[in-house]
Amino acid sequence: MATATQSARAILGTELPCYVFESPGDLARHVAHSIAGMIREKNSFGQPAVLGLATGSTPVGVYRELIRMHKEEQLDLSNVITFNLDEYHGLGPERLQSYHRWMHEHFFGEVNIPAENIHIPDGTVPASEVDEYCMKYEAAIERAGGIDVQLLGIGRNGHIGFNEPFSEPNSRTRLVTLDALTRKDASSDFFTEESVPTQAITMGLGTIFEARKVFLIALGEHKSTIIQEAAEGPLTDRLPASHLREHIDAAFMLDGASAALLRGVATPWLMGPVRWNDALIKQAVMWLCEKTGKALLKLDNNDFRQHDLHQLLREHGPSDRLAHRVFRWMMDTIEYHPAGREPQRVICFSPHPDDDVISMGGTLIRLVEDRHETHVAYMTSGNIAVFDHDAKQLADLVTEYNRTFDIDRDASGQLESDVNNDLLNKDAGDADSEAVLKIKSLIRWSEAKAGAKVCGCREEHLHFLDLPFYRTGTIAKHPITEDDVRIVRELIEQVQPAQLYVAGDLSDPHGTHRVCAQAIFRAVAEIVEAGGEAPEVLLYRGAWQEWAPHQIDIAVPLSPRDIDIKRAAIFRHESQKDSALFPGPDDPREFWQRAEDRNRNTADLYNRLGLPEYFALEGFVRWDGKPL
Repeated sequence: MATATQSARAILGTELPCYVFESPGDLARHVAHSIAGMIREKNSFGQPAVLGLATGSTPVGVYRELIRMHKEEQLDLSNVITFNLDEYHGLGPERLQSYHRWMHEHFFGEVNIPAENIHIPDGTVPASEVDEYCMKYEAAIERAGGIDVQLLGIGRNGHIGFNEPFSEPNSRTRLVTLDALTRKDASSDFFTEESVPTQAITMGLGTIFEARKVFLIALGEHKSTIIQEAAEGPLTDRLPASHLREHIDAAFMLDGASAALLRGVATPWLMGPVRWNDALIKQAVMWLCEKTGKALLKLDNNDFRQHDLHQLLREHGPSDRLAHRVFRWMMDTIEYHPAGREPQRVICFSPHPDDDVISMGGTLIRLVEDRHETHVAYMTSGNIAVFDHDAKQLADLVTEYNRTFDIDRDASGQLESDVNNDLLNKDAGDADSEAVLKIKSLIRWSEAKAGAKVCGCREEHLHFLDLPFYRTGTIAKHPITEDDVRIVRELIEQVQPAQLYVAGDLSDPHGTHRVCAQAIFRAVAEIVEAGGEAPEVLLYRGAWQEWAPHQIDIAVPLSPRDIDIKRAAIFRHESQKDSALFPGPDDPREFWQRAEDRNRNTADLYNRLGLPEYFALEGFVRWDGKPL
C-alpha cells in the first residue's frame, strides 16, 4: 500500500502532517486503504479493529471505497467495532437527518459489521438520563480497547465532532449546545435553520485524542480558511482542531482546494528553495504585485529581494524580464471570442438550473453573438432549492388557470389539494412528496428556460438531463453511476461540440458541482477511449468562488450592457431571488450581486496589475485532464 508521502504532496511548515491529494478520490482511497490494512492486520491476530467514524459528504468517499474493497477484494469487517462521533439530540434514528440513518444507508448496510458491534449515540435519550448514557458510551469504548483509527471532518468554526469552540481539551462524551454557526451550516440538511436541533451528543476531545491514529479530512475552498488556522495559527481552545498538533499520530488529509491557503501551497517560495515552473513564476510575481501595490511593469529588483524572491531573481531575472514575461502571459488570457470567430457548437453544463447565467452569463451572450450554436445542459432539477410557499403559489396558479379556461377542472383541483395537503402535513426537516417535487422541478425548469433566452440561447438548444444521482428529494445524493455518465456522453456525442464549459466551483456546499464535473470528465474519457476526439474543456466559477488571476487561462471582457443582460437573466430565477433556500456560507448577498461583484473585482485586479482596464471579466481555466 502506498504511503501518504507517495500518493500525496506533504506540505512543509505546518506543525502537524498535512498531505494534499490530487483529487478527493485519491484521498478517499488512501485513507480507506490505510484503514483496510489495519483491519487485515488485526484480523490476522484475531483481534478486533476499532474505528471512530464521522458522517457527511466529507468521509463518504472513504466509506464507498471500503464497501468496494469488501465486495470486490473480500475485505472482512466482521471483527470491526465502530463508535460514531455524534448525533443530534432529540432526533430519532428514522429521521432523514439522523446520523444513525445516514451511517446505515451509506456504510453499515453494505458491509458485514455485526449489528452488536455498531455504536452510535442515541439522540432519543431523555435529557435527565444523558449523563449516565454518555458514561456508558465511554465505558464501551474502553472495553473495546480504545479507538485504533478516528475519522474526523472539521467545521468552519474549527469544531471536531460537535466539540464547539472553547470545549475542554480533556472533555468526554456529553450533551452539548450547538454553536450558531454550526446550526447555520446544518440548515440545508434540515431545509431551514429553525429546524436544526439546538443540542447534540458528541464524543469529547479527550476521547478523540486517545485514538491511536487520527485522519482529519477536508475538501473544498470553503474549508481553506479554517484549515490554515488549525494547521498554522495559534494553538487555542477557540479552535478545537488546533489541539490535534499535540497528537502523536494525527494528519490533515486535504484536496488542493482546502489546502489553498497553507503557506506551503500559497507561498512555497517563502518556505525554502523551490523548482520554478511557469505556473509558479506567475503565482509568485503576481503575489509580489499584491504585496508591493505595484503593477507588473513597475516591479524592480529590490522588490524581489525585499520579499524573499532572491532565488527567482537569480534563476529567471532580472526583474524587467520576469515582469514582461508574466505581463505577456496575462495579456494572452484576454479573449473577446472564447470559442473563436468561426461558428461552431458548444455546450455549457449547468449543475443547477441557474449556474449557467450566474457564472458565465456574459460569456453565453458573447457565444450567441459570435453565432456559435450554444447549447445549455441543465444537469439536475434543482427542485430541493425551492421554498414551499413558491410550490403552493404555482399549484394555486395552475388550478385557477384551469378553472378560468375550463380545462380539466377535477384534475387541477386535485393537484392543488395534493400539494396543499402534502405541505400542510410535512414536518420541519421532512422531504417533499412526489407531487411537491414535481411542482418545484417545474418552477426551476421554467426559470432556466427564461434565463437562457435572455442571453439569446434558443429553446431547442436547452437540455434538461435530470441526472439520476440527484433524484433523492433530500440534500444527500446518490453517487454517480453509469446511467449518469451515459446521459452526459450521449448528449456530447449528439451535439459534437468543439468546447465544453463545466462548473469548476468546488465551494458548492452540497458537492453537486463536483459530482457533475466527475460525470462529464468520465464521459469525455469514455469518448476518447472509444476513438473519439475530446472537446476543449473550460472550467468556470462564480456563484461561490472566483478564480485567482494567476489561475485564469481565458478572461472574457464584459461591457456594462453585458452585465445588464446577465443581471436580467439571473432575475428570471425568481425562486432564488431575494432569499435563496441554500445561499451558502457567510455570504448574505444575492447571487446576482455576488456574480457582478466577482466579475468587476476580477477586472479591477487586472487593472491593478497594469493590464487593460475593463468593466468586468469572466474567468475560465482549461481543464488539465485531472479529476477535481
